[in-house]
Amino acid sequence: MRKVISIAAVMVLICSAALAQGKPPRPSGPGEASFTFPNGKKIDIKYSRPKIADPKTGEKRQIMGKLVPYGQPWRTGANEATSFVTDTDLDINGTKVPAGSYTLYTLPSEGTWKLIISKKTGQWGIPYPGESEDFARIDMKSAKPKATVDPFTISLDKESGGKTARLLLAWENTGEYVDIKEAK
Repeated sequence: MRKVISIAAVMVLICSAALAQGKPPRPSGPGEASFTFPNGKKIDIKYSRPKIADPKTGEKRQIMGKLVPYGQPWRTGANEATSFVTDTDLDINGTKVPAGSYTLYTLPSEGTWKLIISKKTGQWGIPYPGESEDFARIDMKSAKPKATVDPFTISLDKESGGKTARLLLAWENTGEYVDIKEAK
């Protein structure tokens, strides 16, 4: 009986130690970007932030055109798909996007990138769910960063006195953006 109690006590200690440590950190940490319009309506983005260095080897990777291939939809981050939630109707470069929950992907290229707003939500970042799930594909504009950006960063910056948000995706030596305002 003593032996059974001793074994049970050891098992409880092992399980407690494992729970206290939690899950190991992911190589690509979490990121968030948000924007609040003057009327209090919001845009929230949740994503993961991969780094230029390979998480396994530490070696520097070529990002654009290699890790992020041109001409193929990219999950726009790492881990789970990048979520995009708005509680107001939006105008993104002339495309009307109703309030709701979406997933962001991009179609990188050496020329004009496209922002893909997918209707499908809650999935892992890959595989891309397909064009049939696209709500819209919107041309992006380039804004080369002044310095190397690492890790991957999504920002929502205030423009036009806070009435417009600039959604900027930046990593390595690449920056792509779209302007977002409330739809009328």
